[in-house]
Amino acid sequence: MGQKPEFQYVDEHFDEFVSELRAAVRQPSIAAQNVGMVEAAEYFTGLLERYGIHARSIATDGGYPVVYGEIKGDSDRTVLFYDHYDVQPPDPLNEWVSDPFAGEVRDGKMYARGVSDNKGNACARIQAVGTLLRLRGGRLPVTVKFLIEGEEEIGSPHLEGFIRDHADLLRADCGVWESGYIGADGRPGMYLGVKGILYVELEARGAERDMHSAAAANVPNPAWRLIWALSTIKNEAEEILIPGFYDAVRPPTEREMELLRAEEAAREAASSQRERQWRGGNIGIHSPLLELRGLELRKRALFSPTANVCGFRSGYIGEGQKTVLPSKALVKMDFRLVPDQDPADILQKLQAHLRAKGFDDIAVRPVTMDHPVKTSADHPVVKAAQEAALAVYGLPASVAPTQGGSGPMYPFTKYLDLPMVAFGVGYWASGNHGPNENIRLDDYRQGIKMAMEFLDRV
Repeated sequence: MGQKPEFQYVDEHFDEFVSELRAAVRQPSIAAQNVGMVEAAEYFTGLLERYGIHARSIATDGGYPVVYGEIKGDSDRTVLFYDHYDVQPPDPLNEWVSDPFAGEVRDGKMYARGVSDNKGNACARIQAVGTLLRLRGGRLPVTVKFLIEGEEEIGSPHLEGFIRDHADLLRADCGVWESGYIGADGRPGMYLGVKGILYVELEARGAERDMHSAAAANVPNPAWRLIWALSTIKNEAEEILIPGFYDAVRPPTEREMELLRAEEAAREAASSQRERQWRGGNIGIHSPLLELRGLELRKRALFSPTANVCGFRSGYIGEGQKTVLPSKALVKMDFRLVPDQDPADILQKLQAHLRAKGFDDIAVRPVTMDHPVKTSADHPVVKAAQEAALAVYGLPASVAPTQGGSGPMYPFTKYLDLPMVAFGVGYWASGNHGPNENIRLDDYRQGIKMAMEFLDRV
C-alpha cells in the first residue's frame, strides 16, 4: 500500500513548511522583556489565515494577546490545540553557535530559541490542519480550534481569566498539549499531564546599604540569614521538611505504574544509553540524585514533588574582589507539585514553616502558581494518539502518566473539563530553555504527519 496522499504532500512541500517555521523563529517574542510580542501574534494569526483557518488576535486583560483559530469539521467532535508563541530569553548569548533567532540549519537540525518550545509544534499543527483542508476540499473530520497564547514562559498570568471568560468559545472534547519529544530510543513520547508549580521569591534584608565586610563582626548578614532559612526547607537526603508538605500527595495508581514498567522494559537499550549520559555524558553529571536507576528513577521524576533553588543574588558577584557585607539577599525557588497538592496550600505551609523556625523577617513573594493535572491513560484521546503514533512512526509510543515540568493545564480542566494528551516535534536533546535549542527536521516532518493522523483517528 502506498503512502497516504497527505503524507506525500508533506514530503513534497516540506521545504515550504521549514521556511514558515524559520520565519516564525526569526521573529523574537520574549515575553519577559516585551520583545516582539505583537509581531509574533500577528505572524501566527496570518499563518492560520493563509491555511484557511479563521483566526483573530484577542486581547487579554493587561497581558499579551491570545491568537485564536477555528475551522468547522464534519463530525460533532472538537479538538483544541494549545500552544504558545512566546519564548525564553536566549541568554547566555556567547554559548550559542549561531544567532538564536536565525533559524540556522546544521546537520539536519534547526537551531533557534523557541524552535522546540514551542513554535515548532505550533507551526506543525497549523500546517497539518491546513494540508488536510487543501487536499480534502476544505473539509476536516473534526472541528479544530487553536489557542496560542503569549505568556506561557512567564507563568501564563492571564490565561485562566481568558479561558474562564471564553469558555463557550473554547469548548472541545479533547485537547493536545504544547509539548512532546522523541525519546533516545526513537519512540515518540506522550505525556498525559503536568506537575503543578509554586514559584516564590524569598528576600532577607539587613542594613540599609551595603557595608564594608569588616562590619561582619557585629552587623547581621542577610545572605547567611537566607542560607540558614533554606537549610530548614530541604535536607541532604532530598526530603522536604515543611510540615504537611507531603500530606496531599497522591501515590501513582497501579495503571500508571504499569505504564512506567512497560516504558522501562521497552527502553532497556536506551536506558543504558541514558545511564552513560549520567556517567559523564552531555550534561556533565556523573550520577542522578540518590543514585537511583531505571524504574525508581523514572518514578521519582514523575511522581515526587521537588524544592529547587533557581537562583541566588546577594552582594558583589562581579569579577575580582570586593569585600562587602550585603544589605539584602534574594533567592528564587520553585516547588514542583504532584496530585493532589494545591500550590496555595503549599504557600501557606511554607510561610508557616518559616515563621515557626524564627524566620518571620524573610519576605515570601509568590510569583506563579499552577495545579498539577493528569488525564486517565484509558481515555479515548490517548488511544487515538497511540494509534496515530504507531501509524506514523512505526513504533509504539512511550506513554508517561505525567511529566516533570509544569504548565497552565489546570484552567483547561477547571473551566472546560478537557482531557489532554501531549506529543510534538522535539526530541530528547532539544535543549529547551538552554543555548543551541534545536529540533531535528525529520522529527518536524513526522510531527506534521502525526497531527494529521491524530485528527483522523480521534
